Amino acid sequence: MQSRRDFLQRASLVALAPMVPAFLARTARAAMPDKDGRILVVIQLDGGNDGVNTVVPFADEGYARCRRALRLPKEQLVKINDSVGLHPAMGDAGKLLEGGRLAILQAVGYPNPSRSHFESMAIWHTARFDPEDRGGLGWIGRGLDDDHTPAGGAPGAVFVGGGQLPVALRGRRSVASGLTRPEDLVLAPEAKPGPTGLGAEPKDDLLAFVRRSALDGYAAADRVAEVVRAGEADNRYPATDLGKQMALMAGLIKGGVGTRVYYARQPGYDTHAAQLGPHANLLRELSEALKAFLDDLAAAKLEERVAVLAFSEFGRTVQENGSAGTDHGTAGPLFLAGPCVKAGLVGTTPKLLDPDPKYGDLRVRLDFRRAYATVLEDWLGLPAKAALGAEFENLPLFQT
Repeated sequence: MQSRRDFLQRASLVALAPMVPAFLARTARAAMPDKDGRILVVIQLDGGNDGVNTVVPFADEGYARCRRALRLPKEQLVKINDSVGLHPAMGDAGKLLEGGRLAILQAVGYPNPSRSHFESMAIWHTARFDPEDRGGLGWIGRGLDDDHTPAGGAPGAVFVGGGQLPVALRGRRSVASGLTRPEDLVLAPEAKPGPTGLGAEPKDDLLAFVRRSALDGYAAADRVAEVVRAGEADNRYPATDLGKQMALMAGLIKGGVGTRVYYARQPGYDTHAAQLGPHANLLRELSEALKAFLDDLAAAKLEERVAVLAFSEFGRTVQENGSAGTDHGTAGPLFLAGPCVKAGLVGTTPKLLDPDPKYGDLRVRLDFRRAYATVLEDWLGLPAKAALGAEFENLPLFQT
């Protein structure tokens, strides 16, 4: 017969267990994560990034003709070659390019582009055009459905940021988790028992299992807390939301969490008016956070495990509007960063005065699903057909 003391001990342990972040407890109980496993980090540039003023075709006569208020001085650009340069605020991205750690895919989009934020983002997230085929599942989630369980019992994907979990991460079998801030991973001191708070090793098997789970979770939380504190003290990251998110992702990677895909959002790219200042700030934030992240992992000798993909749901119009801004467009650049990428420009630089006759804006030269297929198969080693719903020719984006 169970004594009152046994009942209270069991109840107290069961009450403590849920206070431990679930995947940290699983990570601590499982084998050590695969230190050589490849990781994908996705950054979503919300709102439609103006690709013309990001990867600037300054030698194109259409640039001066279509961009008067928004034209960027040629001498201030971060030159890529004799006709194309990066926005002046992207100096750190220029250093990544020079160091062989940045590939820039040009004129990326999809057939019959939509200028609706909601519709276009849904297409990018699911790699499906017919809403009936989406089913609430995303391209990353579908891809991870065919993956083995991540090492250490971690979720296959982690979204770092506020709001709903991105559709891109939703799968049938794969698990995705969301984190808003570093404190979500750290137990408050009052939540942890003292040295004798859990008592002696119980004889009851269930009670012993719960006790071990709690202890494992506390140990994992302590380990992650150390990494988080180190990341917060690392002044290489910009003091911006994206910088903090990238620092947290780097901390999880350095902490040995076995997650394969991390995801973050950077909002603010819907620049219909007074674009120059806000757009420069956004690109500076992206550029600095990206370089800080890769430099951080390089110092930890983990950089070669990671590739970063940055995309936006569409580009913006070549012609500026009357409010010193730009409106919803079609094609735009996609960035892929890391030491294992084939650095440089990929694809054809768009011609500003040769628009798609149907849409009156930039022609789509690269289907984004080719980039997705390449990342899934050549980087993560996952089959792309099930994730994308069809086969797509891979691009030469990674070093062999």
